[in-house]
Amino acid sequence: MKILLVKLSSLGDVVHTLPVVQDILAAHPAAQIDWVVEKAFAPLLAPLRGAGLQRVIPCELRRWRQSPFSAATRSAWRAFRRELQSQHYDAVIDLQGLTKSALVAWLARLAPGGKRYAMANQTEGSGYEAPTRWVADVAIALAPHSHAVVRGRELCARALGYTPAERPGYGLNRSPAHVGWTRIAPETIAFVHGSSRPDKLWPLEHWLALGRQLNAQGYLIALPHGSDDELAISQAIAQGLNTGEEKAVVNAVVLPRLALDELTQQLAQCAGVIGVDSGLSHIAVALDLPHVQIYNFDTAWRTGPLPDSTGEEGARQLSVFAQASPSVSQVWNAWLTCQPARAHALGETT
Repeated sequence: MKILLVKLSSLGDVVHTLPVVQDILAAHPAAQIDWVVEKAFAPLLAPLRGAGLQRVIPCELRRWRQSPFSAATRSAWRAFRRELQSQHYDAVIDLQGLTKSALVAWLARLAPGGKRYAMANQTEGSGYEAPTRWVADVAIALAPHSHAVVRGRELCARALGYTPAERPGYGLNRSPAHVGWTRIAPETIAFVHGSSRPDKLWPLEHWLALGRQLNAQGYLIALPHGSDDELAISQAIAQGLNTGEEKAVVNAVVLPRLALDELTQQLAQCAGVIGVDSGLSHIAVALDLPHVQIYNFDTAWRTGPLPDSTGEEGARQLSVFAQASPSVSQVWNAWLTCQPARAHALGETT
């Protein structure tokens, strides 16, 4: 069985879709799976090559739309179509539900008896455009109030006729980073402070206060960044934490700007991650790291860590929500909950 998954962007959405690869392989071990994704996010799928994914087909629809009639765009579009149409698929599954993903699904070639599948309806808080339903041979109605991970898993399960496992598996490993990459101390917490949306950010003074509490417990803070603005915040946090009298003691380090696959492996070395609602925070969930995800909006039910099988108490991954933003003590106590042995030794603060 040859299957094409269409999930183009954004980073968090791609991470939420990773479990469908493991689900499909559990039900159909001989399946050959290809995935169309925006080029910027293709490195995230690299660990799945040879371990579930046969091909990752990158596209740059975001960039191509900026100059659709240029010679470079036309050439790149033709090359993309050739690669996409070099295989015939038994199932093409549009997991995005937008016009751009419907276009890709429509362009893909079907094997005899093959079908295109898509969502029949919008789910709460997610984008949806009618062409995805028009292109589909089979449109599958999903529960309107669905977590992003659950929605994708259900769509594929119903399209291909299997029952997924209770807990999602993401397929990302936590093997040691390549010898040429920056090594991270085992007692390191990554602060994922950046987001493309300013209204998702947490105040700088909160990061500094939380960092000091973690430093006092022996943790080093690692500060990733993906833009000049995020670099400036990383540098401000590092400067605020590296001000002790003992200049030889480093409390925070600004990571170099890394490719997505390299940054994923850097996070994998950390003892945990604390971050705002962003793609990197969702990668922390996929890596099964102790993690606290900070929300200024009540949307964690849709994109945050899924509830632990034993309930929220003692969970390794938690979301914290408050308006205008959660307090430092809320995030700190959530972090202690994610670290039960450490929490027992330290006690919770208020």
